[in-house]
Formats: sequence, C-alpha cells, structure tokens
Amino acid sequence: MRRYSGDPRLAKESVTQGVALVCLLVLAAVAVAGPSGLLAWSENQRLLDQRREEVKRLQDERDDMRNRVTLLDPRHTDPDLTGELLRNNLNVVHPDEMVLMLKR
Repeated sequence: MRRYSGDPRLAKESVTQGVALVCLLVLAAVAVAGPSGLLAWSENQRLLDQRREEVKRLQDERDDMRNRVTLLDPRHTDPDLTGELLRNNLNVVHPDEMVLMLKR
C-alpha cells in the first residue's frame, strides 16, 4: 500500500481509484441483486410461465366463445344448440319427451 508522501497527484489518484472501485462494486451488486439481476431471474421466469399458461387458457376460452357465437348466428343457427338453450332457459320440452326430476 502506498503512503501519502505529500504529493497531491498521488492523493488525487488514490481518491479516483477508490471512487472507481466503489462504482464497480455498486454495479456488481445491482447485477446480482437488482430487479433484473441474477437473483430475480428465477422469479421472473416463474411469472413468465404463469402468464403464458394464463394466455393459453384465455385463448382457449376465446375460441370456445367464438365457436358458440358462430353456432348462434341467426342466418344459420345450430338446431342442437338452439334446442339446448330453449330447454335450459325457458323450460320448454317437446310433447314426446319425458322429464325426470332428480333430488339433490
């Protein structure tokens, strides 16, 4: 280690090196423990996987709704879906059908 021998250039150089070392240590700490650092990497990956699963589920739900809307199009309604909706929502049955009441 150098001793201060009264030369102001040596003191200035030591201070400059000390500041540079502190800056490097701060940058290294942020790279390891910062919000996008190495320690947060696995948490971010887990969140990304969750979001991908949610997007997949929502896309499947959207596709099911799109199919149902297509089946309910007034120009060419699906007779099976129309009959199901009538039976469920309006309690309507055909004369030749039998209704079974189940206890719950």
